[in-house]
Amino acid sequence: MKRLVILGDGMADLPISELNGRTPLMAARTPAMDLIAGEGRNGCFKTIPDNMPTGSAVANLSVLGYDPRVTFQGRGVLEAASLGIELSGNDLAMRINLICLEDGKIKSHSAGHISSEESEILIRDMDHHFQARGFRLFPGLSYRHILILPGGHPGIDCTPPHDHLGEPAEPLMVRATDPGAEATVNRLNQLIRDSWDLLENHPVNRKRLEKGDLPANSLWPWSPGKKPAMLTFQERFGLHGAAISAVDLIKGLAVYAGMDIINVNGATGLYDTNYEGKADAALKALENHDFVFVHVEAADEAGHEKNLNLKIRCIEDLDHRLIQRILDGLEKRHIEAVVAVLPDHPTPVIHGAHTRDPVPVAIRYPGKSPDQVMQYDEISARSGKLGFMQGDEFIRNVLM
Repeated sequence: MKRLVILGDGMADLPISELNGRTPLMAARTPAMDLIAGEGRNGCFKTIPDNMPTGSAVANLSVLGYDPRVTFQGRGVLEAASLGIELSGNDLAMRINLICLEDGKIKSHSAGHISSEESEILIRDMDHHFQARGFRLFPGLSYRHILILPGGHPGIDCTPPHDHLGEPAEPLMVRATDPGAEATVNRLNQLIRDSWDLLENHPVNRKRLEKGDLPANSLWPWSPGKKPAMLTFQERFGLHGAAISAVDLIKGLAVYAGMDIINVNGATGLYDTNYEGKADAALKALENHDFVFVHVEAADEAGHEKNLNLKIRCIEDLDHRLIQRILDGLEKRHIEAVVAVLPDHPTPVIHGAHTRDPVPVAIRYPGKSPDQVMQYDEISARSGKLGFMQGDEFIRNVLM
């Protein structure tokens, strides 16, 4: 029996007055997700434990059955792993965004979704400048990059920029949670301030301004951590797994989980991602893997932008262009597979930030009787047979 998990990052939401009290999932046309719900079993899953950050790293660790209270060391270490960056036990790894500030406030957490080509130039120039201070910067995808600080203290509190759009940057800068971390805090905040002068008149930003694009005029480090210790998926469950995602965070999680990473041309992490390519890659991966995890970022980015229409479009594209294509492919190839669909966390458009509310889950089992739920959404899932799940209960339900 094969197992397939399809995750629509951040697609869960809250009731919205513009939608007459419905959520985007309820308003969107999702016949493929509804089919999985109608032919399967449904429930709700608390992916983010109390007192844990509401980020995708914590949530996706839970989805794959890891206890984030033990394994979470910040998303920086996961994204570093996806880029092949080897960490020593002394290294502090962090995600570092290229963001846009306007009048001292965070205008965009992604510098207007700057291209990877532009951002690579900026990050390599910043790396050259800050190496003398002991920092190393590594380019990733679009606005998402990695900062390594050897000997850095992990006792710091950093602010995810996507959760504070429109707010002044200065009060959100790095703070110490441990007296021993003051030197690390001072170095990181000085890096941020110095980046303002360095990036303001950079040729890449001058060209972006000429085109009417937002400038990437600030570095912003966050989500610090040290190298984690994790058992692989094979060691835990005896299954050979693969992961498909455009996002370095998910790829890094897959590295530590011992899964194969399958890259798809045209996978962007945005609304224009290659849905069909991911679906075809998942079907092919099922030929020689026991478990396949397909992650799609688009709805989460739309939620952060507070763009309701785009979020609905991203949910419908996931349904029509990826999930339905996979379901058709499974039938055509006569592949028996457990198929699960869920978000990792909600990203309500009214807030533009993640929340810790439980997410809806639908799992279709070959040969098992369904429950009474007929459509996939946050409300319908509450009456499903799977009930309320937490910890590793979701993944164990998938693996039976």
